[in-house]
Amino acid sequence: MPERLWSVYNETKRQTEGLIPAIAANSVNPDTIFANNEMSLRDTEIYGFDYDYTLAFYSRNLHTLIFNIARDILITNHRYPEGLLNYEYIPNFAVRGLHYDVQKALLMKIDAFHYIQLGTVYRGLHPVPDEEVIAMYDGCHVPLENMSDFYGKSSHGHTMKQFMDIFSLPEMSLLSCVNDFFMRHNIDYEPVHLYKDVKEAIRDVHVKGIMYRAVEADIEKYICYGEQSHAVLKKLSEHGKKMFLITNSPFDFVDRGMNYIVGKDWQDLFDVVIVQADKPGFFNDRRKPFRRVTDKGALLWDRIHKLEKGKIYKQGNLYEFLRLTGWTGSKVLYFGDHIYSDLADLTLKHGWRTGAIIPELRKEIKIMNTEQYVHMMAWLQALTGLIEQMQVHRDPASQAVVEEWIRERETKDIFNPQFGSLFRTYHNPTYFSRRLSRFADIYMASISCLLNYDFQHTFFPRRTPLQHESPFWPEHSPAGISVTSQLNMAF
Repeated sequence: MPERLWSVYNETKRQTEGLIPAIAANSVNPDTIFANNEMSLRDTEIYGFDYDYTLAFYSRNLHTLIFNIARDILITNHRYPEGLLNYEYIPNFAVRGLHYDVQKALLMKIDAFHYIQLGTVYRGLHPVPDEEVIAMYDGCHVPLENMSDFYGKSSHGHTMKQFMDIFSLPEMSLLSCVNDFFMRHNIDYEPVHLYKDVKEAIRDVHVKGIMYRAVEADIEKYICYGEQSHAVLKKLSEHGKKMFLITNSPFDFVDRGMNYIVGKDWQDLFDVVIVQADKPGFFNDRRKPFRRVTDKGALLWDRIHKLEKGKIYKQGNLYEFLRLTGWTGSKVLYFGDHIYSDLADLTLKHGWRTGAIIPELRKEIKIMNTEQYVHMMAWLQALTGLIEQMQVHRDPASQAVVEEWIRERETKDIFNPQFGSLFRTYHNPTYFSRRLSRFADIYMASISCLLNYDFQHTFFPRRTPLQHESPFWPEHSPAGISVTSQLNMAF
């Protein structure tokens, strides 16, 4: 039997190799807009935008800046060791969507079913052995009550924090570096205190305006892709679409960036501009009224009876926004990069259409289009089918063969050496991917992807078969039937 199993294995590999050219020919365009939910631009009259990482895209220099400033704050304000100055930002260490166990000081990747992906658990800058992870968590599953709260935060008894926005990449890197320093020097420390101190230092970089002033002073160093955002806004304006901006950033910072991206007349493109909105509170807290902000940054005291074009407003809340504008329901499409703070409440409570901006998509799709990835995934699919069908042979020799195949199935990830793809664990969608599919009607690498579509276009989600449905649809199998199914019938 083992000899026959290896014979089927080799024949499966041979036939899979024959399918590679047909699969590789169906490469994915990185500038595509992908749909989780059917949505037509024909029905969309009003377009809303976040600012950071939606209209303004930043270079890697910004992450280095945030890391360095927060590290220095830890040393000067929190009396952390000066040895931390030897650590620098590690650009390709972490990926978005990771969870951090605040009490255990562990950074990890969790799938859509709350299972930890073994091999992606890090303490400091080093991986934790699988057997140690299993012992700490009594397996690989993280109970719901321990997961982060609705907005990804570790609060009200939740021990996990999920890092969902792109600004969190330097925070994860700093957490890992400080943990690494303390462990290397055998310093006894409380992980909860460390997490809170790093969190406070990162917050100070934003709240105290340190980052804003640095970016404004050297805008060309930090902002990129400006001309693409300008082209999108211009196209929308030419087609008579209403547009608004809701951002947590302050006006001076947004004004400096938009002057660089669009020009001094950028406010003419928007019907409403709201700064320092305090999302996600903006979508839930009815108590905060809008307040006018002058071009000089002064706050006015008069009551707001309507939101006027050419004027700037601060704070406020969505309920008042809906009352003053009448922009309700599916005729509104709002774009943002943070799945929780920007999109979740809008789709769950207010029926707006939502578009997620996922810059990491472009890099991952380019990798997916490589011959190495296509070959690896085609064989992984064939091998999985082979294991599923041949596991029925229960004699010890056959089981040893199948176990060897299972070990081969745990492939080395080619996206990120530490944590892999943003969207998948080894075989399941990530927790990030699950939330993306729930809270975003469409998603794309950048707002510029809109330039590839007219305003009559309907986005359709791919009809992927459910587990109990036939997988033999042409778009899911180039040959119309799986290699392993053919071989199994022959076997």
